[in-house]
Amino acid sequence: MDYSFFDFLKLVGSLGLFLYGMKIMSEGLQKVAGNKMRTILSAMTTNRFAGVCTGLLITALIQSSSATTVMVVSFVNAGLLSLTQAISVIMGANIGTTMTVWIISFLGFAVDISIFALPLIGIAMPLIFSGKSKRRSIGEFIIGFSLLFMGLTFLKDSVPDIQSSPEVLSFLKEYSDMGYGSVLLFFLVGALLTIIVQSSSATVAITLIMCSKGWISFDVAAAMVLGENLGTTITANLAALSGNVSARRAALAHFVFNMFGVIWMLIVFFPFIRFISGLSESLTGYAPDSLQAFINAQSPDTMARISSADTASLTSSELALRDEYMRLQTTVSYGLALFHTIFNFVNVVIMIWFVNMYAKIVSFLIRQKHSDDEEFQLKYISSGMLSTSELSLLQAKREIAVYGERTARMFEMSRTLLAEKPDSESFNKLYSRIQKYEQISDNMEIEIAEYLNRVADGRLSYEAKLTVSSMITMTTEIESIGDSCYSIARTVSRKNSEDIKFNDYMSEHLDAMFRLVGEALANMNAILSKSDITDADVNAAYNKEMEINNYRNMMRAANMENINSKKYEYQAGIHFMDIISECERLGDYVMNVVDAVRESRHGKVAG
Repeated sequence: MDYSFFDFLKLVGSLGLFLYGMKIMSEGLQKVAGNKMRTILSAMTTNRFAGVCTGLLITALIQSSSATTVMVVSFVNAGLLSLTQAISVIMGANIGTTMTVWIISFLGFAVDISIFALPLIGIAMPLIFSGKSKRRSIGEFIIGFSLLFMGLTFLKDSVPDIQSSPEVLSFLKEYSDMGYGSVLLFFLVGALLTIIVQSSSATVAITLIMCSKGWISFDVAAAMVLGENLGTTITANLAALSGNVSARRAALAHFVFNMFGVIWMLIVFFPFIRFISGLSESLTGYAPDSLQAFINAQSPDTMARISSADTASLTSSELALRDEYMRLQTTVSYGLALFHTIFNFVNVVIMIWFVNMYAKIVSFLIRQKHSDDEEFQLKYISSGMLSTSELSLLQAKREIAVYGERTARMFEMSRTLLAEKPDSESFNKLYSRIQKYEQISDNMEIEIAEYLNRVADGRLSYEAKLTVSSMITMTTEIESIGDSCYSIARTVSRKNSEDIKFNDYMSEHLDAMFRLVGEALANMNAILSKSDITDADVNAAYNKEMEINNYRNMMRAANMENINSKKYEYQAGIHFMDIISECERLGDYVMNVVDAVRESRHGKVAG
């Protein structure tokens, strides 16, 4: 076989074009329908059958079971889906991902879609340069769709016919005739190939092409597809290693579900293959294994001629052979699509009745660590589980809400610190706790901002870019709230070190200011956790901010008069007003967060 390094690069390049097309197509679809997908998931009931249908529908639409799984993890993290509901959606995603194989089989083998690829890209070009993000996303989908099938066509052309490669034919024949051993061997090959390529759709396409070229038999190809089903879950588990408990449980659930399917399928493999072959023959008129018999009956020269794209030089008998060859290739692709679909469907039918038990097993295997709340750990996002850019925003939103709740707790600690006896053990312990919260606040700001910057580096719609900008503003302002809380604590500590005491008048007015700021923080956190913000929410926040400003102004005006009238000492008045002023600044930061939330929900950049 004369297969050069250049030919190998063409093969790799074809695979790269296929993968890139799949990525662009999937991301374009998610941008167009991402919010609707989240609405479908959030409205889903506890009905496991509805969950399966939801997972099937979403995965079939966005052509990515990985994206569906990440979306499910986001909703589990957010408390919108239980693990049981998530498992049923993942089951549906397994069936939905088989749609990719059917699309490739029909458009890649039965129809030569590549001849329409360039015209489709021509149609998409005006959409790409449109001012409306939805039109741009539709254009990206069309271009991704075209590149995918161009890559598939190049991939088919880059794989030589088996008859022209006697050495490879001899090698494959040796390892394909080991009975059950061959099934296990090629099952492992399929799993390993998927882990390397990081795309089950790409490895299924490779398997389809290898089988259609006669490199492997139908049963060996089915074993590879089985391995690819398991391999795609291993990549998700590797990605989830640095994720949180919910992410690891969802990834493990996907693995255990597919592993169970692999086990029972390996037990009934050959009877199942005979069933699929019979079903395929009744539907198409040909058995899937007829292709290899056809190829073996032809000479290498004949196979080279009928496989060529140049049909003008073919005789009538060669044209007839070419037509039969193409029909048999289509039959094989349909047979593998049938195997893939029926296997996943039967697996869901078996496992759907044991979802609750299944969830308990996964929860037992990955237990929730009851770690100290004051240890720094992001709850909803992690470096290892960055999903597609559009879907990552939900995780960031939930993490920012947690950040806001942490700073509210920090404020309450600063308020409590004022009432603690100076130099007591409880005072020192609480002050150290506030210091630790300040470190946590700084770390959270850095981690969330870095995460949002990674999201911003992805392919975002215009509205999503504005949302990221607003989220970064929220994160910065919440960190400033934490700084203000720590500043209040330091002022209290300085007051105590100078042996200055606040009288009843000062304590009463500080309590009033703390109460106003606490209410403002509660409003802010309620807004952060809402899916939508109303004018009433914003007006309530503005009114509370005005109350805080007016109270600060009143205290500032009364301060010098109180000092002159000897109501309290000058130095005590300085510390008193320092705390009052810091509370007012904190209120400003709270209002900035509310403004950023409002503007992010209305598609504007926060100022």
